[in-house]
Amino acid sequence: MDIQYSCVGCGKCCNDHHVPLTLNESKRWATDGGAVIILVEAFLENGYGIPEHQLNHARSRSLLVSSGEARAYIAITFAAYNAGPCRNLNSDNMCNIYERRPLVCRIYPMEINPHIPLRPVTKDCPPHSWEAGPDLIIGGKLVDSELATLIEQSRQADRDEIITKEAICTQLGICTTALKGDGFATYLPDMPSFAAAIEQVLGQSIIPPSESNWCFQLSRDSITDAMKLHGAKISNSGTGIYTFIPLQQVSSALGK
Repeated sequence: MDIQYSCVGCGKCCNDHHVPLTLNESKRWATDGGAVIILVEAFLENGYGIPEHQLNHARSRSLLVSSGEARAYIAITFAAYNAGPCRNLNSDNMCNIYERRPLVCRIYPMEINPHIPLRPVTKDCPPHSWEAGPDLIIGGKLVDSELATLIEQSRQADRDEIITKEAICTQLGICTTALKGDGFATYLPDMPSFAAAIEQVLGQSIIPPSESNWCFQLSRDSITDAMKLHGAKISNSGTGIYTFIPLQQVSSALGK
């Protein structure tokens, strides 16, 4: 499959998408007056909750934590919360912070997850975006070396920052996750508290191992019963400081 792409400036990718951020980007976004949403998902240490072929990638960006009598790999995404247009999108559909826009914005329309292929039909870009422009993919392979470097930077940030992100969540009292593939546990923390938690955690010379006992919010009784058999800690539906969003509702809002 060959894919060409040229941005036509429609601004659709800058509307109603929660943009994943690195730790430094999250801190800057919060202190600049933006809102950061935290999305949490996990799968069990024994692999329950994730296809086998995705295990290596998923483990590399996750942290092993306790959940009841079980252990789980938890992944945490800090993302710019964009309900409607991005706060940096001006009336001409131009980005006011283009030179320092987030890494994921620089990568778009490519996918970061190696198990998700680029499919133009799933993007908001109009059809003529894909009719001309530089080659992105030739014969099923990404040929833009600069873009490949940015994608690897994003993946490496996920790997490097997961311990710090989990410690920040602990500071904020966040301890409920969704099961990977079932949904996300989402949090909209108070931004001064979020920025303060980042400062506090980054100020530690050594981040101690996690002592949090994470619990799962699940969408169906059948999944709940299975998770209980594995010894995982289960949250009561609707409790806590988070919102549980089934996967089909959140996937279209994420640029990841």
